[in-house]
Amino acid sequence: MADIIETVIEYSYIGIFLLLIAVNAAPILMPPTWIILSSFYALDSSLDPVVLALVGATGATIGRLFLKRISGFFRRFVGKEQESNLDAIGNFLNKKKFGYTLTSFLFAATPLPSNMLFVAYGMMRAKSIGLYIGFWFGRLVSYYIMITISEAVLTPFLQLFEDRIIGIIVADIVGIGSVVFFTCINWKVLLIERKLKFVRPRLWRI
Repeated sequence: MADIIETVIEYSYIGIFLLLIAVNAAPILMPPTWIILSSFYALDSSLDPVVLALVGATGATIGRLFLKRISGFFRRFVGKEQESNLDAIGNFLNKKKFGYTLTSFLFAATPLPSNMLFVAYGMMRAKSIGLYIGFWFGRLVSYYIMITISEAVLTPFLQLFEDRIIGIIVADIVGIGSVVFFTCINWKVLLIERKLKFVRPRLWRI
């Protein structure tokens, strides 16, 4: 990752912006965006944290837009019950004025990987522009905070990701498991009867 960062930093904010679009369009095996941004800031202190956070939030949002569109393809592989559940939670969020906006903001305001959130959005066929607005503002806040405190938190995380992808794989496995769990929840029963029930997982249809 260090070699990529050194190459991209020559192009300043434009290079960072394009790199983040590519990173966030990928569903798995990518390091968290805030680590990439913090690494750029550590290498070049002349970069402005506010501008860097703006570039990061915009690049990440555009990348996630592509990821959501790609993820819609995976819907065809889930069972009918799971499709119905995805539609149920999608309809619920659509009825709430700021449903998608608040959901995306609350998730994006943390440094947690957001790839599987947008995979779920893609499978739900979510179309609200609010999910991008909420995500952009949430990432702007979280990126700025993580960049400004990067001196304290960057090194421990780099030790996890540098020269091996174990940490990334673990994070992706957890994310994939979360999506599977999400699609197996009986959202109709949960939203109407306030009871947690599950449908039989059927991820692949031959």
